[in-house]
Amino acid sequence: MSSYTLAVFALAGALIAQAVAAGLATELFLSKGRPAVARRSWLALAIGSLLLALHHGYALELALSTGLHDLRQALLAGVAALLVALAVSGLRRLA
Repeated sequence: MSSYTLAVFALAGALIAQAVAAGLATELFLSKGRPAVARRSWLALAIGSLLLALHHGYALELALSTGLHDLRQALLAGVAALLVALAVSGLRRLA
């Protein structure tokens, strides 16, 4: 498997994981019965996750359209997005 293929898969995985994290955070923001401070924290996390998902999407689009890719950056983005999604999922159970 070439570095280009690995980078594309890593960026696609990062995009999906970050979108899931944003969705979970948005769900918790919209749920009633939580203190205002907690709801604002979930909103901030949702907005940050959406912006990172947008960044991963742009990096994926750049790799697909021009072939420019950085395997190290793509793998780091994939791992970071996966960890954020796992953290949001874990915090969701606590909330």
